[in-house]
Amino acid sequence: MAGSSLPEDEPTDEVGGAVDDMATLGALLGDTYRGELDRETTWRSRLDQTTTWSVTVMAAILTWAFSSGDNPHYIILIGVLAVGTFLSIEARRYRDYDVYRARVRLIQGNLLANTLNPETGVEHENWRAKLSEDYQRPTLKVTTFEALSNRLRRIYLPLLTVLVLAWVFRITAFVPAEEWLTTASIAAVPGWIIVGMLAVCYSGAVAIAYWPRDREAMGEFREGETGEWKTNE
Repeated sequence: MAGSSLPEDEPTDEVGGAVDDMATLGALLGDTYRGELDRETTWRSRLDQTTTWSVTVMAAILTWAFSSGDNPHYIILIGVLAVGTFLSIEARRYRDYDVYRARVRLIQGNLLANTLNPETGVEHENWRAKLSEDYQRPTLKVTTFEALSNRLRRIYLPLLTVLVLAWVFRITAFVPAEEWLTTASIAAVPGWIIVGMLAVCYSGAVAIAYWPRDREAMGEFREGETGEWKTNE
């Protein structure tokens, strides 16, 4: 009826209030998990897109560089710069991807794993508080250095290695009649400077990839002993 109001003592549901009912909480966490998993998958596909572009550009450059002896060798160095640019983009995307991956792993390790086997307990006693705090104040979980290191080890260091070896082959065996340092020169820049700059850049990439440090990204697959849960007794 128009103008009527609810009695003051009648309870009303408060949007965003504490949830004490376990069924409601379970449904909420289920929806949350599916949402975070979808966002993780989306960012994972963005990482794959960057990698695909890197491989495509590298293949096109190498094909053109070796299609004729008249083509300049420095096109391969342009490929190195292009792959380095894709690396920086993918490292930034990886930091965003890791936010959602970390949330998914938090729910998997503390809710799903404990539900399947309560005897194992939970990894974090206050995991719900941690998840709540991350929703209230989202933060990146890994540094730019670790993101670069991860993408270099997984994908980009092998790509850079192929480009460097291709460039060395291009200025040596591909032009055997000319001294390789002379071939390596670009315009007025001597070949030894080009070689030195490339060596420094590649050494820096190797150092970033394998510099010893504490890993901040938790819950990822790492090389080690394989699990035995699928083996036949």
